Amino acid sequence: MRLRVDRLVGIAAVAGASLTVLAPVAAQAPTLAMLDRLDRGEWLVRFRDSGEQRRVCLRTGRELIQLRHGEAQCSRYVVEDGTGQVTVQYSCPGNGYGRTSVRRESGSLAQIESQGIADGKPFQFTAEGRRVGACR
Repeated sequence: MRLRVDRLVGIAAVAGASLTVLAPVAAQAPTLAMLDRLDRGEWLVRFRDSGEQRRVCLRTGRELIQLRHGEAQCSRYVVEDGTGQVTVQYSCPGNGYGRTSVRRESGSLAQIESQGIADGKPFQFTAEGRRVGACR
């Protein structure tokens, strides 16, 4: 009788462990925490191919994601959410879409690559963003 009880306890333990393995794990939403580590303030974004420069007031770091779509209301899908780089794909209904990677070199320096469609035309660029002071 003792052997049978020990065996049932063992089976119950294995079954419990199996249920634990099968239990769903709560999904964590991407945080884009790397962008939070960029210094706040005015940044100068220099586009490598055209030589164009644009000043951007960085409040959250997320301003670097949609440089060709500005303040447009776009849905975002986080492709990569690393400690040194993030990649976000976004879609702006009626205004195109894009995919942007931002790589942090320091709190005040980042490399940006983006491509997509804006105003019905394709775009692709690489740029460097550097903090230059307080927002105006």
